[in-house]
Order: sequence, then structure tokens, then C-alpha cells
Amino acid sequence: MNSFLVAPRTTATLDPQFRPAVLANRRLREEARKFGVPLRIDLAFERSDGSISRHATELPPEKHPQAEHNFHFVERLCKFLLWSRGAFRIHFAGPKDLFSKLERHYKETAVGKFDAAIMGEKIYDSPFEVVHTPLEKLPAENESAAPLGRHLDGCRIGFDLGASDRKAAAVLDGKAVFTEEIPWDPRPQSDPQWHVDQIMDSLRRVAAHLPRVDAIGGSSAGVYVNNRVKVASLFRGTRIKDIFLELKREWNGIPFEVVNDGEVTALAGSMSLKANAVLGVALGSSQAAGYVTPQGNITTWLNELAFAPIDYRPAAPADEWSGDLGCGVQYFSQQAVGRLLPASGLPIDPSLPLPEKLVEVQKAMTRGDERAAKIYQSIGVYLGYTIPHYAEFYDVEHLLLLGRVTTGHGGQIIIEQARSILKNEFGDLRVQIHMPDEKEKRHGQAVAAASLPVIEK
Repeated sequence: MNSFLVAPRTTATLDPQFRPAVLANRRLREEARKFGVPLRIDLAFERSDGSISRHATELPPEKHPQAEHNFHFVERLCKFLLWSRGAFRIHFAGPKDLFSKLERHYKETAVGKFDAAIMGEKIYDSPFEVVHTPLEKLPAENESAAPLGRHLDGCRIGFDLGASDRKAAAVLDGKAVFTEEIPWDPRPQSDPQWHVDQIMDSLRRVAAHLPRVDAIGGSSAGVYVNNRVKVASLFRGTRIKDIFLELKREWNGIPFEVVNDGEVTALAGSMSLKANAVLGVALGSSQAAGYVTPQGNITTWLNELAFAPIDYRPAAPADEWSGDLGCGVQYFSQQAVGRLLPASGLPIDPSLPLPEKLVEVQKAMTRGDERAAKIYQSIGVYLGYTIPHYAEFYDVEHLLLLGRVTTGHGGQIIIEQARSILKNEFGDLRVQIHMPDEKEKRHGQAVAAASLPVIEK
């Protein structure tokens, strides 16, 4: 595997061992084609609504001296596609031995079993499986897409639930008349009523700034189907599958819609840029992502890029929830700041919670401390090499950055570093990076969330 790892030309100052997935994948494909006829793998990812995502890749043929690494690349590819597209069933058209290894991975390894349990039982309510399918019988691609939000009429509340704060906005005919951000720590809370009370508190506080409330829209990290919680890191401490249905009842059944915060990130970007083909990425307590297609719609994809691998080195940092290595959350969130902090040399108390560590790093940035700047430079390197990786899976023209990590001058360092890498090393890639101003950055998701419900006339 190490023979395919490529050191980036631009080094992450505090993480010089970072080995971008995009560079390894490109080298693998080049090697496959040099040797003659490459080995082709075709995959179909099936979701419970009948939608299908297809993907194909080329690997070194079985007699190639490096073919022993093929399984690792197949598994990492499936991991990325599982968490970006979603599936309870993977159809695999390729060599039987690679299929057998992949099947065992999801049945026998801790990381594989985590993915299988989340995808199968929790999200799609079906047993997870990998099936060997002849190419001619591989299910045809069947993507579905639909409009999201952009409804601005009436008196609306929008909210966004993060792991360290909850934001809410009062929106009157498309204009935010009041926004508020309140710190909280929901993950360890085991009492469902605590969560209900906290969210209700924010809703009531902003409702006081409207003559009435016609609709409520919200976003939160996790997977939500018909306003029901499927998987959500914020609510790990308790089972509150129907919390938003309960809140809707508390508000007399008015239109009430909740979706993944990544989708609202992308929606906020599309609305503010007046453009489509937008991949929104929020660097907060975790990494959130969402996608608006070139047609201005959202898909049934999961876009949970916090779990998608972007770093292939064997000793990549582990995600604290799934245990997997090299996944986005450790590079694009407060967790990345906390991980890079010791190497920076900043004298910040290691016992502080991650949100407070981030605040201290931001204070150091305002003082012009170069040690803090190195943290943001490293995250910028991650981003510069990850955007081309994302572009291999998304038809994207605009990337919008949001989230608390991008607040202040550090966010500008991230963007400048990423833009430099794209210009100098991926010149054929036309992706524009955008970052809203501070007010829009902190509250844009809550305002966009307010546009989710339809108010019946």
C-alpha cells in the first residue's frame, strides 16, 4: 500500500505525514493503465426508496505486482460511496476474491460492522448486504432528486442544532429580523425531555420577535427521514426518534421540517450565491456536508462526509465514533483543531473541551500568533487536496465553507491555502471556494432552514 501513497507537494505544517486519497487513487489508475488492460470494478449502491447510484473504477490487473493492494482501494472506495451516497445493499461486479474480502470486511471487522449496522438497520431499516452480481445484471443507475426549501413567505423560524451551540432565527418574508446563538452540550444528556426543553426554549425566544409563527424549519447533524431521527451524534445519549414530531405537535401542527445540516449548508450556499452545483461543507463540532445539483435540487444521497476517508496513511487519526482511520471529521472540524493543537506549541490547557480550545486558538490568531496560523494552514492543506477528491464523486462548481472553525482570520488562511493548491496542482479543476461574511457564516444555516417548509395558502 505504501508504494501508492503520494506525499503532497504542499506539506501540512503540523501534519507532514498526511497522504491525500486523491493522489493515491490517481497513481493507482495510472499504474493500472500502464500495465495493459486494467481490471474494472463496477458497483451499484441501492437505497430503500429504489434509487441506485453506480460507480466504476480501474485497478491493476490480477497479475500486476501491486494487485495485492486492490482490496484496500476497493474497500476505501466503498466506504466513501457508502457515506456519500448511502446504501443498504452493495452490488459488486468484479473478481470473486475481492468480493469475498469485501463481504467479510462488513461481517467481521469492527469498522465494517459499524458501517453495516448504521446503513442497514438504523438508516434503511433493511439488513445490510454485499452481493456479487454479473456486470450485465448490475442494477441501472436510478437517481432521484427534488427541490429543497427556498420558501420565504410568511413568518418563519429557522434553527440549526450543533454539538456546542444551537442557533435560531426569526425570518419575516425572507428577511432575518432576529438571530440568536446559545451554547449547549447535548451529547451526554440522556433525558429526552431535556432536549425537547432546550430546543423549545430557542424556538420561543425567537418567536417573540415575530407577530405569529407560520412555519418552522430546522437542521441538525445526522440522518433524518420524514422528520424522524435515524442516526444523530447529538442524540447519542438517548433515544428520541420522534423528537421533532413532538415539537410539531407542541406548535399546533404548523408546517415543520427538519433535514440534515449539510443539506441546509448547501442550500444556504446556493441561495446566497444564486448558483447551483454547490457542495456545502460546515466545519463545526463535526463535519457536515450537503449537495445541490447543477439543476438546483437535492438527491437522496447521505453526504455524510465526516465518515468519508480522505487520508490513506496507515497511521491516520481515528474517528472517535466509528474507529475508522483518515475520515473527514478529523480534518474538517473542531476535532481537527484539537488534534493539531499539541504540535502547534500553543500553551492551551489540554483538559479544555474542544469548543473552548477553538476559542483560545482564535484568540491567539487575533494576537497574530504564528503557532495558531499553522493550525489553519494545515487544515487548508487538507482542504486543498480533498476538494479534488470530492470532485471525483460530485459534479461541483462551487464549494461553500461554513462553521465555527472558519470564524475569524483563520478561515481566510484555510481558503487561501486551499486556493493555492488548486491553482498550482489541480489547474484543470474549476471549483470556486466561497466563504460568507461572519454574520451569514454563523447564522446562514438557520435562515436557510426557515425556508424548508411549505406554507399552504
